[in-house]
Amino acid sequence: MSPEDVGARPPGGHREALTEFAAAKINLTLRVLGRRADGYHELDSLVAFARAGDRLTLVPGDTLELQLRGPHGGATGAVGDNLVVKAARHLAGSVPDLRCGRFVLDKRLPVAAGLGGGSADAAAALRLLARANGLAPDDPRLFAAARESGADIPVCLQARARIMQGVGDVLSPPLDLPSLPALLVNPGVSVPTKNVFAALGLAPSADLRPPDTANVPRRRGDLIRFLQDRSNDLERPAIAVQPVIAEVLQALRLLPACRLSRMSGSGATCFALFDSQRAAAVAARTLKASRPAWWVSATVLA
Repeated sequence: MSPEDVGARPPGGHREALTEFAAAKINLTLRVLGRRADGYHELDSLVAFARAGDRLTLVPGDTLELQLRGPHGGATGAVGDNLVVKAARHLAGSVPDLRCGRFVLDKRLPVAAGLGGGSADAAAALRLLARANGLAPDDPRLFAAARESGADIPVCLQARARIMQGVGDVLSPPLDLPSLPALLVNPGVSVPTKNVFAALGLAPSADLRPPDTANVPRRRGDLIRFLQDRSNDLERPAIAVQPVIAEVLQALRLLPACRLSRMSGSGATCFALFDSQRAAAVAARTLKASRPAWWVSATVLA
């Protein structure tokens, strides 16, 4: 594939469309262990996935195309820079005669929101290409293409709860977390990750903090207490970049039955946890009534 393939339509004829759900990635915890000598930050994060997300469709063909639609499709930037296209190109570099086609991305998640939406889309693209080309789901070339395309994409390949370490490429085995009724809220601002790490202001060093070695509880109540004892190290610098994040967190904390509120990733999306889906749905209606301009989604994390 070459750059001119992007935007080209596959030749005529019937193609069976394949579809994948691209689940939002939620950082339930996020510790920055330090900044390595090469400038990259070492992370330690408990990651779960939501029932909220984007939807990606592939009509197999001989060329590569990406069409964007949905409420946030216009905010994703240039098509050639989209992670879906980058992931497809990286996989094509290791799989001879890879069959691609026309991707249609229904963008439901806010962009640059701390939800790993672009990474989830890219991971969905790799799963679709694996299906279209008869590749096994555990083909190592899929993971290699994910790693080359972006730090958060490997954990999104299977979209299962895990501990994510390194720069996002060191993954624990999947975790069987209990379902967590949740509310996701974004105030309508984007927060570039590079700006948040710049505000964090860590100097490169060979001395890194040790990762969290505690076992992750498997019961909901125990897990929420476990999370309450931990934090997101990027919350403070993200608030310095976008102060409205503090307003979101305060609004979530004031909702009836909220057990925990926290920012996800590098922001600006924040989440609140509840004991039941009903409580989360009631909280969503309450917040939508008072903050109609905010993106609000009642969901379940696991």
